[in-house]
Formats: sequence, structure tokens, C-alpha cells
Amino acid sequence: MSNDAYFTNKVCVITGAGSGIGRALAENLARRGAKLALSDIDTDGLAETVRRCEGLGAQVKSDRLNVAEREAVLLYADAVKKHFGIVHQVYNNAGIAFHGEVIDSQFKDIERIMDVDFWGVVNGTKAFLPHLIESGDGHVVNVSSLFGLIAVPGQSAYNAAKFAVRGFTESLRQEMLARRHPVKVTCVHPGGIKTAVARNATYAEGIDPQKFSSFFDKQLALHTPEMAAQTITEGVRKGHGRVLIGWEAKLLDACVRVSGSWYQRVSSVVNRRFMP
Repeated sequence: MSNDAYFTNKVCVITGAGSGIGRALAENLARRGAKLALSDIDTDGLAETVRRCEGLGAQVKSDRLNVAEREAVLLYADAVKKHFGIVHQVYNNAGIAFHGEVIDSQFKDIERIMDVDFWGVVNGTKAFLPHLIESGDGHVVNVSSLFGLIAVPGQSAYNAAKFAVRGFTESLRQEMLARRHPVKVTCVHPGGIKTAVARNATYAEGIDPQKFSSFFDKQLALHTPEMAAQTITEGVRKGHGRVLIGWEAKLLDACVRVSGSWYQRVSSVVNRRFMP
């Protein structure tokens, strides 16, 4: 992959860079000539990502960061700006998963998902937005999900967070356009990506984690993180407001648009018959 003018020498911040899409994004941007500020709560995974990116010739700043800790994120944004002198692109990618129906979920389970998957995105966006505007060439990339486009049984907490990310990001994009700020905004909706998200997820009582994660890995994880990263960076380069990853994301998004609430009855039947 050759260097790309939209990324070469640009300072790109990636949260959740220790594995999965975050790691693939870091390597993709390293190949494109970007300077990287990488963070994750998993320091071992993060160290491996740093090793790979430095091997590709990238300049890397690495930090342990919990995106749910607002003050830490605010301090981190200032530290990145101080280190590089400028910040161009922020990829709010860090996220976790939880599976459980509303009646079986604890309040703390739902709060934890919202803290990381929604507030983590808000924290990262708010912390870096002034620096992106100051750069004169900024870009916010917030990772939602296919489940930010379509709701399914057992994913109420995750759906809530990812729908919230979508609404927050689409509103932000309009605000940047209306005020003519030099910041582009992209919302990303990955479909089934081969990451450890299901294996690392938490579950409501009564659900067999191994059975569910095995089902996800074998039946739903259709695309590689590298494919996802390539789709994201191409969408970002072209300035797309929304990036859907995978044929299934595009198909289900179209079905929801056409069917309205009717899809919910179909989804409930499919879930009852096929989900573990």
C-alpha cells in the first residue's frame, strides 16, 4: 500500500488499538505514512500493535487509556497535542460487548456498556475536537456498529450504545458543516468482523459464553479486521459521512429502511430459531 496524501504525516489517534479493528487501523495508517497516537486498556496487546507499526516505519506514541475515564481522556488529548504539536484525525474505536435480554440484565451491565461504548466516544470526541478544529484539517471517526442500524434481541444495551453513537456522530457532522469548521465526521458501522469482541464480552446470568462466542466466530464473523480497516480508511479519505462494512451491513440496513418496524418481528423469529 502506497502512502496517501490524506494520511501522510497526519497525526492519527486510535483508541482500542490493542487488537481487532483498532490494530488493523493502526497498521493500515502506518503504511499510509501517518504518525500514530495509540491507546488501549490492554497494555500487552497495545505493545504488540506498537511493535508492528514501528516496524512499518511509523512514529508512535503509546499510552494505556480507559476511555470511560473522562478526566484521563482530557489529559490524554492535551498530552498528544503537546507531543506531536498538532492532531488531525481521531478514531474512537474502543468498545466492549454484553449479551443479555433486558429482563435478565443488571443495571450495572447496561451502565458499563454505555460508559465505554457511548461515553467513551463522547469523551474522545469532546477532548480532541478543539485540537482538530485548530489543525485546519480535522476528521472525527466514530465506530458504531451494524447494531447501530438494526436492533436485535439480546443486544439491548449494546444497541442502545451504538444507536447513541450514531445519533451523536450524525448530529456532530451537521454541526461542523453548519459552522463551517474544518472538521469532517464519519460514522462507521461494521458488520461481522473476526475480532475477539464476542470472546471478551460479558453475559447475563444463564447464558453460556463459550457457546455464544463460538456461534459468533463460526457463523457471524465474516470479514477480517484488515478488510474493515481498509474500508474505513478509504471511506475517511473520500469524506463519507457513513461507512458500512460488509455486505450484510449494507443488506440489513436496506431491509430496515424498506420494512420499517416490520423487521423486528422477523428478527425475533430468527433469534428464537437459530441463536444459541
